[in-house]
Parts: sequence; structure tokens; C-alpha cells
Amino acid sequence: MKIARDAGGPWLEFLTEIVGLTLTPSGEVLYFMPMSSDAEILKAFPAAAEYLSSIHLICRDYGHTANHRLAEWLGVSTSAVTQALGRLKKIGLVTQERYEHVFLTDEGRALALKVLKRHYLLEHLLVKTLDFPWDKSDEEAKVLQNQISDALAEHLDARLGYPQTCPHGNPLPGTPVEARLLAAPRLPQATAGQTVTLVRITEEGEGISEMLPFCQREGLRPGARITVQSVSPDGVTVRSGDRAAVQVPTVLAKHLCFDPSL
Repeated sequence: MKIARDAGGPWLEFLTEIVGLTLTPSGEVLYFMPMSSDAEILKAFPAAAEYLSSIHLICRDYGHTANHRLAEWLGVSTSAVTQALGRLKKIGLVTQERYEHVFLTDEGRALALKVLKRHYLLEHLLVKTLDFPWDKSDEEAKVLQNQISDALAEHLDARLGYPQTCPHGNPLPGTPVEARLLAAPRLPQATAGQTVTLVRITEEGEGISEMLPFCQREGLRPGARITVQSVSPDGVTVRSGDRAAVQVPTVLAKHLCFDPSL
């Protein structure tokens, strides 16, 4: 079998990177090796990690997702999302009827959960062990999450004491605290005079560039006890300890989750 290399484009990329065909310089098919391991998938398509984990997170918080929502979450164009989903469908990691919601297959969900666990463990390593800034650990972990092996992830999990959340309060999949944290109310749902404990900054909130630096600066981290002074359409004014009161803009406040019982 011979394939014209000068055809180029997405079709050639699909054959060589996703299907697993290896071609000689003249276009002869040398061998066929379907990708079977997660490492092979992430090597051929590194962005798969971010797409799969994002689909899982959006569905976890909101029940479903579609192309435009995924594009908004990732900060990319809808055409980029459509192209990426096409690649993921071809290797059996997502399903989607035309213009309908996107769903992870069992294989896609397993890889998404693996990526998320690696990401959260790397955040803990950066913050707790290497004293890396808390508000910058999310972006740094994204750079590293595709590079570590399953063996290293298991080692980190044990050395870090099997953490149940990331440093920003998001639960590791399948942990006992997951349901409680996902059900925690958002800060705009609090009432004036109420004292609550912050437990989580949503993954969507972490994607807002000013979110983590603002929370770091104002001491609004999981475990912080705050008193709500007022709630308005513009934001929620809170006070923590001996700090001055600060208004948390609604665009940020809606991603801060609290537990009124703590």
C-alpha cells in the first residue's frame, strides 16, 4: 500500500499520529500500530489531556457540555474545539451526535481522571514540598501533568499522604469528600452576618486569570473563616480575621464555595 505524502493536511496527520501508520519517505506503509496506551495518546495529541479533563469537570459541575461551552472554558475558538473533538472521537475517547452534547466514553473518562489526579498531586508537590506559589501552581501543573508516569504518580500520592483535594479545594475523583465539596454553596448564596469556612475554589474559577492572585492577596483560601458583611449584585463584601473588609466581585465570588457548618 502506498499513500501520497504530498496530500498532506489533517488526513496524513490522522493516519500517522492517531491511527498509527508509519510511512517510508516514499509513502509506503511500513507498519500499523494502533495506540493502546495513555502515554501514546498523550504523546501524539498532548492537548487531549486538557480537553478530556475539562469535559469531565464541566459535566461534573453542570451536568453536560457542548462545543461552545468547552471553547469558553478553554479560551479557544469553537473551530479548534470541533477539530479536537473530531480527533478524540476517532480514537474512541468521546462521543457526540452532530451539534449535541459531548460525552466521555469509559476510556475517555478513565484518562481524564488519571490526568486530573496527576494534576492535583503535582500542585501539592509544588506548593507543599517545593514551596512554589499557591496562586501559580495550577498553570505549572498543567505543563507537567503529561510528563509523569503512573509509577511516579502513585509514589507522589503515597508521599503526600493521599490528599483528597487539590491545594485549591477541588476534590480528587472518587474521594469521600467529593460529593460534599461539589454540593457546597457558592459565596453569593451566603447572607449578611453569616460566618462561614471557605472550602473550594472551583476549577472554572481557577481559569480566571485574576482569581488565584486575588484570593492569595486577600487570604481567601480553603480553610479561611470569613464573615459576610453584605451581598449585592456587584459582589460580596467579606472580612477575614483582622484583615480589612474586601468586596469580592461577583464574577469571582460565584466560584468560591463555603461550608456553613464548619
